[in-house]
Amino acid sequence: MYFYPVLFIPERKGFVVTVPDIPEVVTEGDSIEEATEYAIDAIELILAEYIRRRSEIPRPSKRKGRHIRIVELPLLTQAKLSLYTAMQASGIRKADLARRLGVSKPQVERLLDLAHGSRLEQIEQAFRALHKRLELSVQDAA
Repeated sequence: MYFYPVLFIPERKGFVVTVPDIPEVVTEGDSIEEATEYAIDAIELILAEYIRRRSEIPRPSKRKGRHIRIVELPLLTQAKLSLYTAMQASGIRKADLARRLGVSKPQVERLLDLAHGSRLEQIEQAFRALHKRLELSVQDAA
C-alpha cells in the first residue's frame, strides 16, 4: 500500500536519499541499510506533518530507475495513514470520529499520530466506525 519509490544517489561516502513523491524528504546514510532506515524515518516525519496540516497524503507512484528502490513503511504507519485517508474521503473530522467511538478527541489524535504505538484493535474499531474494515495479507518477500 504505502511502498514509496526512493532515489538513492551514490556519493563519495554513502548515499543521498530523496523521495520523488514527497519532495520534502531528503536524507543520507553511509550504507544502503542506514539510508533506508533514515528514509523511512524522514517519510514518517513529513507525512505526520501532512496529517497535522490536514493535507492529502501522496500516493506512491510506480517509478522505476537505476537508483530507485521501493521502501515499505511499517504496517502500523500504513494502517494509520489509511485511516486518515478514509476519514478525509468520508469528510469525517477527528471530533466526529471521537463521537462515533465514544472516546475523547485526543484519543483519536493518538490513533493518527505516526509516532504513537497504537493498538491494532483500536485502529480496527475506528475503521468500523467509518463503515470500513482493515485487511491484512501475507505475501512472499521479494
